[in-house]
Amino acid sequence: MAKASPLFECTACGARHPKALGKCTACGAWDTVQEVRGSLKRDLQRAGSAYAQSHYTGPVALPDVEVADAQRAATGLAELDRVLGGGVVPGMVVLLGGEPGIGKSTLLLQWAAAAPGSVLYASGEESERQIKLRAQRLGAENPDIHLLAETDVRRIIEEAERMKPGLLLVDSIQTLFDPDFESSAGSVSQVRGCAAMLTRWAKTTGTPLVLVGHVTKDGGLAGPKVLEHLVDTVLAFEGDRHHHHRLLRALKNRFGAAFELGVFAMTEKGLVAAEGNPFFLDAEPRPGCAATVVLSGTRPMVVEIQALVAPAGLGIPRRTALGLDGQRLAMLCAVIERRGGVQLHDRDVYVNVAGGLEIEDPAADLAVIAALCSSATGRLLAEKALFMGEVGLTGEVRPVAQLPLRLQEGARLGFAAAAVPRLGLEGKSPLELFPETSVERLRGKGWLKGTVDE
Repeated sequence: MAKASPLFECTACGARHPKALGKCTACGAWDTVQEVRGSLKRDLQRAGSAYAQSHYTGPVALPDVEVADAQRAATGLAELDRVLGGGVVPGMVVLLGGEPGIGKSTLLLQWAAAAPGSVLYASGEESERQIKLRAQRLGAENPDIHLLAETDVRRIIEEAERMKPGLLLVDSIQTLFDPDFESSAGSVSQVRGCAAMLTRWAKTTGTPLVLVGHVTKDGGLAGPKVLEHLVDTVLAFEGDRHHHHRLLRALKNRFGAAFELGVFAMTEKGLVAAEGNPFFLDAEPRPGCAATVVLSGTRPMVVEIQALVAPAGLGIPRRTALGLDGQRLAMLCAVIERRGGVQLHDRDVYVNVAGGLEIEDPAADLAVIAALCSSATGRLLAEKALFMGEVGLTGEVRPVAQLPLRLQEGARLGFAAAAVPRLGLEGKSPLELFPETSVERLRGKGWLKGTVDE
């Protein structure tokens, strides 16, 4: 009988290789290719038997497929409903990822307490007593929540089949294991197999399923990439531990818009919806501060851009950005020096987005340039003014998306005027608009006022 050849698998992406390699040829990771016990044929047999248990009845003609409007169920948390697209859909599978200690388990428990119907909370990281203590602290002692401290995925499915909950929560997918697989919990094979088994059960029974996932040191979701393709929605829970605000972002959503953003405030009673706009600092006017409106998904948010221009202490001036792309800041510094007449070649430039928010919206370009002009000259910008516009290499101010929505948000928060691109202006505006065509005209339009002492 021929001896079975060994099989090697990458622990980062799950790619299979016929021999040991120092570097995975699929994802490029080093020292991640390890020998796995078993064979590919055995894995395929397991997959076939699992699919056979999912009540598969064969192909169906497209016209014969019955389509009904999916009835969304509210989660009880308004910010979470916004990110999910209005609530959960029957059979929806959600993957929630975030840094350790950011508040994933807190969000999960508050979701369970606010959800209608019975909830099965399966935890492989905490005991029932630990979850009970957190529920007491959060005031989330809902009698419909049933706790199960278990890591065997088959046992979890058996309890779910017996209980038939309205929502199944699993914390976390990396702690589960299937006895049929010989690898340890958290390996690529276990994560992939357990997630596939839970997903098939959720789709078959129509039960919403939430999986908590760990993240790597680079901030990405741990486990094989197929895990993100397998689920319907991928949520990223972000935030700085030194700030009390938490951001819930939808990176993928098959039942709604992607990149929607929910804003929470972490308090001693748990996560609460952030009131108003938490990222604009309503402080006294200072040089180097400019306000703009950025979009995250369909949500407009007023943010404050802070800039500091100081003499360079070393031969090469520094360009430091927090919350912005550093390369884009370097480009805007070159544009403002060449087109705006502000000398920065011998000065250090520091730019920060107040509140710890990270933005990618190019509409903040004009606000960055306005803040740099204000800091370099030591003069204040006009009060209650917004700066919105993308800036090109020739200094032109280009149109931005959803300008009326941005203006409405600015008017709601008490702003009176806005510097906006000349192109794309249509209809009436709740703010007084000052169309801009290039950064060369920015300093001559009266946006820069006197100094603080004046």
